[in-house]
Amino acid sequence: MAKIKKGDLVQVITGASEARGGDKGKQGEVIEVIAERNRILVEGVNYVTKHTRVGQSQRGGKTGGKETMEAPIHISNVALVDPKTKKPTRVGYKTTTVEKRGVTKQVRVRIAKKSGEEL
Repeated sequence: MAKIKKGDLVQVITGASEARGGDKGKQGEVIEVIAERNRILVEGVNYVTKHTRVGQSQRGGKTGGKETMEAPIHISNVALVDPKTKKPTRVGYKTTTVEKRGVTKQVRVRIAKKSGEEL
């Protein structure tokens, strides 16, 4: 079970502060998890400018130019945000029993270490 998943609210915990032009302290939602490279895309964090070649669309309009988009950052540079305190926290696991259609199952659930709140 992954500690950070798509749709989670995370905060950048390393790098330059916002006052110095960095992203440290910014919070955003996870757009995509790239597990094989240990990287994630976070909404509103690590913007880069990508230059695309000028072309023509089917209707004759110009395409291309400068485009700003989010770039992936390493998963160790972010921490999950505690839903209770809105501050970064570590992730723990707790096993609970769930009954569904008369069958009981052991299920692992992610919890925030600081508040014990379920994620």
